[in-house]
This record gives sequence, C-alpha cells and structure tokens, in this order.
Amino acid sequence: MPIPLPGAEPEAWLALDLIHGLGGEGIRKLLARFGAPSAIFGQSVTSLNELVSPTVARAIAAGPSAEKLEASLVWLKSDSNHLLTLADEDYPARLLEIADPPPILYLKGRRDLLAKPGFAVVGSRNATPSGLQNAEAFARSLSEAGFTIISGMALGIDAAAHRGGLSGAGRSIAVVGTGLDLVYPARNKTLAHELAENGLILSEFALGTPALAKNFPRRNRIISGLSRGVLIVEAALASGSLITARQAGEQGREVFAIPGSIHSSLSKGCHQLIKQGAKLVDDANDILVELQWGSAKPATVTNQDEVTDAESDPLLDAMGYDAVAIDTLLERVKLPADQLIARLTELELDGVIASMPGGKYQRLG
Repeated sequence: MPIPLPGAEPEAWLALDLIHGLGGEGIRKLLARFGAPSAIFGQSVTSLNELVSPTVARAIAAGPSAEKLEASLVWLKSDSNHLLTLADEDYPARLLEIADPPPILYLKGRRDLLAKPGFAVVGSRNATPSGLQNAEAFARSLSEAGFTIISGMALGIDAAAHRGGLSGAGRSIAVVGTGLDLVYPARNKTLAHELAENGLILSEFALGTPALAKNFPRRNRIISGLSRGVLIVEAALASGSLITARQAGEQGREVFAIPGSIHSSLSKGCHQLIKQGAKLVDDANDILVELQWGSAKPATVTNQDEVTDAESDPLLDAMGYDAVAIDTLLERVKLPADQLIARLTELELDGVIASMPGGKYQRLG
C-alpha cells in the first residue's frame, strides 16, 4: 500500500526523494511516464517494474519512512527553507541544460539568487595564503560586477570565494554534498550561517544525508551547471576541482585558471588546464571580457604607497613570490638571523607576507 499523501505536491516530492535506491535518473523516468509524483505512488508494482528495479518498485509501493517524511515536512515549515523541483517555474534554466539535472533541490536562504547570473570559483582545500587572497579578491570583484559566486563550501579556496561573493552585490551560493540539516565541514559553521542569512545553500541530497565521499564529485556538476563559467584558483593534479573544470567543459561553460609558481604542486592542476585550453587570467576583467560582461574593480586593491614601499624593499625582492625558507633568505639578504626574523614578523603582521608549513614564508598581493 502506498503511503497516504496529502494533496499538496511538495509532500509527494519529498516522499519520492526518500525512496532508497531511486535516485535522480529513476525519478526523471517515472515522472516522464506517470507525470506528478503523487501519481507515481498510485502505480502498481508491475507498472513500476517497467522503469525501475523490482527492489525499488517495492520500496515505492511501501512508501518512504514516515518518520523521515515528517522530519522533512517540519524542516520545510521554516521561512528560510524551500523545496525546488523540476515542476517549479523558477527551476534554474541553466540546470535544465545539463545531462542529469537534479529533480529536487533543498534550499536554505535566498531562493531569488538562483535567477541571477552565476560564476563558480573553486580550488584546493589546502590552499596557500596567496591562493586564499586571490580567491576572495576575484570573487569580490565578480560579485560587484553582478555575478553570484557559486562554490562548494569546502575549506580553503571555496570558503574564501564565498566570503568574497558575500561581500559584493551579487552574494554567493554554496552547493553542498550533504543534507541541509548538517554543516560540513563543521569549521565552516559560521560561514554556513552567513550564507543562509545573506546568500543561499542548496543540496540535491535529502535531509540526514551524511558527508559521503561519492557525493562531492557528484555535486560538482551542479556548481558548474549553475554557472556561466568556472575559475580554478589553486589545484593539485589530483584535485576535485579538476572534476568541476571537466564537467564545466562538457556542459559548454567557460573554464578559467590562475597560473602560479612552477615549483608549487597547487599550481600544476591550473597549468594542466591552461595547456588543455582553459583561459589564463590574472585579473577579474579577463573573465568579464571573455564573457562579454561589464568591467570589474581590480581583484587586488593595494594602497599605492604600500606598492612603492614593497617594490623598494630588498627583503621582499629577495623573497620573490614562491614560498621560501629562512635559511635561503639568510643567504640572499645577508642579514643577521635575529634582524631577519624581526623583519619577517613585522611584514607578516602588516599582511604583506604569510608564514607557510615547514618554516617558509610567502609574499602576498
């Protein structure tokens, strides 16, 4: 016997999404044959067997967990929580262009942001200070130019991109790989609250879905699918960001990458993308020109006096822009160790350089 469902379709959509083993492809097949979700629950197991496995057909006939359905309905009562389905007029048109659009999306925050032009900024979880600075600055510039910044709320580049997007007019959307009743990673709890308040968090996964490794590459197609283009800030050769870049290319989106040091493992993924045809950028306007958009403020704005001082500083000249160890700097600048450490501390406090793992320092900006 199918579970008794009230007439309102949102409840039927939730019930359908809670059927174990069904998935997006199965839902789309059933919708194409039977129409509305409520009609699917009225079908016989024999009819369902024509489109899904016998196990899934029996699960549909039995209905979802009443407890889980009730929990989802309670969650949906909050003014900030929404359910977006293929049947809704405001379902993002760009997602309909991809090969496997999610039939159901759970939303927390500003639903209206999905109607605005989006641009994705992604990269390494183990980002360098320079990478974090670039991600936030590019995202801020693109947000001020009118793009909503889309990323995956991971640590590192993603989090920096969200911060930059939220600080601009376009705001930011996080596409996550868990249910929206969870915050993952937990260290981004404050960021998640700000996104829910001033931006948007969305997921195709039902409430209660934990952080499963297989779900994160899958959510990447939504990040690129919602976007006009994708910028990779830092990425190793095995980075999940390269999956997003590949999916973006398959979806006909523009792919951009910021180059870095030839000695940095976090630059090799970006360099590989550039060799494969991604567009090299060192300024947000490079992206806007390619997308035939307006113009942006410079991605990094620095006081001119600071620029002059930085350019005339022998220590900064000796550092270059690669991460460098103190022993190497001692050889280059010929300063006593105590004076060098004092100067490095001063520059770090001023935000001109950052300390790196292994006792190294890197110049910023």
